[in-house]
Amino acid sequence: MIAVGFLALSLVVALSEGPPAEAGTQTSATSRATFQQLSRDADLAREENRQDAIQLYQRALALKPEWPEGLWYSGTLLYEEERYSESRDTLRRFVALQPDAGPGWALLGLSEFQTRQYPRALDHLQRAMALGLGERKEMAHSVFYFVAALLTRLERYDDSMDMLVRIIAQDENPALLVEPAGLAGLRMPFVPGEIPADRRDLVRLAGEAVVALQTQHYEDADAAFKKLRAAYPDEPGVHFLYGAYLMPLHPDDGIRELKRELEISPSHVLARVRLAGAYLEQQNIDEAIRLSQEAVKLDTKRASAHMLLGEAFVASGRLPEGIKELESARDADPQTLRIHWDLLRAYTAVGRGDDAKHEKEEIEKLTHPASDSGPAHHEESSTAAPIQ
Repeated sequence: MIAVGFLALSLVVALSEGPPAEAGTQTSATSRATFQQLSRDADLAREENRQDAIQLYQRALALKPEWPEGLWYSGTLLYEEERYSESRDTLRRFVALQPDAGPGWALLGLSEFQTRQYPRALDHLQRAMALGLGERKEMAHSVFYFVAALLTRLERYDDSMDMLVRIIAQDENPALLVEPAGLAGLRMPFVPGEIPADRRDLVRLAGEAVVALQTQHYEDADAAFKKLRAAYPDEPGVHFLYGAYLMPLHPDDGIRELKRELEISPSHVLARVRLAGAYLEQQNIDEAIRLSQEAVKLDTKRASAHMLLGEAFVASGRLPEGIKELESARDADPQTLRIHWDLLRAYTAVGRGDDAKHEKEEIEKLTHPASDSGPAHHEESSTAAPIQ
């Protein structure tokens, strides 16, 4: 695409330097005629799946660099031929002309993914999601898949798992999501193509367990989690996954697994969050406070850690400290209903009527959102999702 830009620049320079007015007018008319012929030839070649389509589009774009249709089709064809760097450069020119074109940002992000420009790819794919992709269901599926993969690669595991849970529930072939789900569940910062050879079986088995659970194939999930634990008893992340799976129906077994995870992974924040929540339900307030304080220290921005610490403080009668933590949780995650309910009760208990009234209004807004706003979270993602 550098060559295309050079040809376009050369043409502009030649026209600006040269001939008298009449000759210039004649040259311009000839160029228009040439462009029209080239654009028709390029469209025909694309429709006939001919190999010369890209070359014809590039020749036409040399004459008219700001031709949106030519940039779009050229970028698409380059992507299909796996010429990702050229596709990326062409699509950057396209979105500069068509900034509201969701599919353009989508294909640009996919090209940047293939050239390993991961932060840019994530930004552009998320922009495509925000703008919308129309009826392009296959493209939308690819965008969601790669966004989830990039969130894991950039160590935003909770966000990745939340997205994967939604995709798995709607996907007709969830087997394709096994590796992304395994990576997110084990909190390994790779995209599927980067998985080390000696980690691939581990990731696959973890992903199969997660996908089976999310598709409600509970016998398969149980067998996969047990096989995972037996095959990789000392691997970071394995006992957390198994413990989170066990917690709803077998809390004592889940607590045992989460404790084992902390022996293997002493800085595992989510294991502490899940344990703190379990101890809070069992009224073991001192342990809930200790673990949630450790979680807050390790990750000062995690809303669920502040929420559980606030709830534990309130349960122990330390209302001012509890309110402070709950306010931190609300600031970090204003969409979680549970935090607002916690604050409503705490404010009421200490006689802060105006603050309690405000929380009640926020609860009403989240419970009955406007049509253009997103749904409220009943808990923060890390504690609400079956695994995270």
